[in-house]
Amino acid sequence: MDTINTLFLLSGFLIALSVLASRLSTLVGVPLLLLFLGLGMLAGEEGVLGIQFDDYPLAFLIGHLALAMILLDGGLRTRLKTFRVGFRPALSLATLGVFVTSALVGLIAMWVFGLSLVQGLLVGAIVGSTDAAAVFSMLGGRGINLNERVGATLEIESGTNDPMAIFLTLMLVEVLVGEIGGWLDTALFFLQQFGVGIALGLGAGWLIARLISWVDLAPGLYSLLALALGFCVFGATSALGGSGFLAIYLTGLMIGNRPGRHLNFILPVHDGLAWLSQIGLFLVLGLLVNPSEMMVYALPAAVVALALIFVARPLAVVIAIKPFFRFRWREVGFIAWVGLRGAVPIVLAIFPVIGGVENAALYFNVAFAVVLLSLLIQGGSLPWVAKTLRVELPPSVTPKRRGPLGIQHDNDFEMFVYHVESTDLEEVPIRLLRFPSGAIIAALFRDGVMVHPKGSTQLQRGDVLCVIGRSDDLPALNRLFNGDATLRRQSAFFGAFNFNGDARLGDIAEAYGLTLSPGEHDMTLADFISLRVGGHPVVGDDVDWHGIHWVVNEMDGNRVTRVGLRLY
Repeated sequence: MDTINTLFLLSGFLIALSVLASRLSTLVGVPLLLLFLGLGMLAGEEGVLGIQFDDYPLAFLIGHLALAMILLDGGLRTRLKTFRVGFRPALSLATLGVFVTSALVGLIAMWVFGLSLVQGLLVGAIVGSTDAAAVFSMLGGRGINLNERVGATLEIESGTNDPMAIFLTLMLVEVLVGEIGGWLDTALFFLQQFGVGIALGLGAGWLIARLISWVDLAPGLYSLLALALGFCVFGATSALGGSGFLAIYLTGLMIGNRPGRHLNFILPVHDGLAWLSQIGLFLVLGLLVNPSEMMVYALPAAVVALALIFVARPLAVVIAIKPFFRFRWREVGFIAWVGLRGAVPIVLAIFPVIGGVENAALYFNVAFAVVLLSLLIQGGSLPWVAKTLRVELPPSVTPKRRGPLGIQHDNDFEMFVYHVESTDLEEVPIRLLRFPSGAIIAALFRDGVMVHPKGSTQLQRGDVLCVIGRSDDLPALNRLFNGDATLRRQSAFFGAFNFNGDARLGDIAEAYGLTLSPGEHDMTLADFISLRVGGHPVVGDDVDWHGIHWVVNEMDGNRVTRVGLRLY
């Protein structure tokens, strides 16, 4: 069989096997990215297929392309409103946090491997940043519904911390090969990475977002245009000395937060491209590894990985966010635990190989071992840790499917598809449902047959309702269709009683016999909770007042609109 046919056969087989392995990940709880790495190793030189692959420059190129697509997709799905609670702590973690993590791991690696200080710090720099592909995959793929403060911080951190890791890695590689410039050159390089990346990412992203929302194209071309222009920004930023990774993430952020029908054609395609990038990237990186060579470094590398997971990352998180931001200790603990390492450290470990650094195999194999243990230990335990540390919100009913109607350019009407699962809705006439004023039932399906809905039509469990409304109607619609089990879980989390956020604190204190401090009588419950959490409250925030837990149930922007009362 000739080379081209072999390439098609093997690549198709490995990608298909990786996709099917996602089902195994769901069943047994093994992190999906770990399966991709494992399949790559099994297909490698010492594996079942015996594929010989040691082309580090090609792997480096594939890594950059894949990470660029992953970060573009991550930016497309990040909402700007999450920046109100997550940007500042994420920026601190992406700079100070990466620096502290790299320094601590570097000192440990120097001691474990008997390296010089610069060599040890290079190990720390390579594994110092969290990985966007790992974080986006684990949090999104495992169905973990985190509170906004924690989720936004982790997503923004993973999308913006690569420049610091790249800066440290390149600087230390130059030191080892004797090509380092002066301190002024080093400082300018650091400023270039962040400054050019932010300027081009936001500026070009703003222009691209408006171009895509303005131009009239066939539906399948919007995603290609977004990808092509995103790659242009990545290349131009890198050529000017900036961080292409940061720039393409910010470009995706600008495109994804520009309302319009183009997003409905872009997001599904880029979701598939991001998965293809993760599969391809981890398969290629798995092919590069020789298990026998990695076993030589296995024990000391495991010590470095465990020190990173249990010492360096937690200390870095505490130093970077606890003194400056109002995070609860359980939130700090979860952020420390989700310091997932993935493709980025392995790609960075190729720098010493390409740069001709002495003993380059050590850096690559240590990075690979750290990634394996991080995905296995941290990735495999995320759902349990989120539940234990109480940073996970209870599930709520959401539309099974939704899509715009294309009637209006902005604030368009959408079709929301709901399944009737609550017994409270059985035999309830449609006219008695408390629908938002701007929403109507367009169709009702029962046993696969479309029924014309009337006001007297009684709902049955299993009915499928197609509701036309706007995104602002979703909170009310979700509450309407909440199932019994969902309501019980939400009641246990938020409490059985709810108050409006504008309820007067003096009235609540009088009703429940609570004592208020001077000046609190005329304060609203929303203002009281915002003050207690240090500003920027999020759904799930819990304030203990006189032995009663007041839990934020609903938000409207920065304003608390509903608060639950829980007695335990």
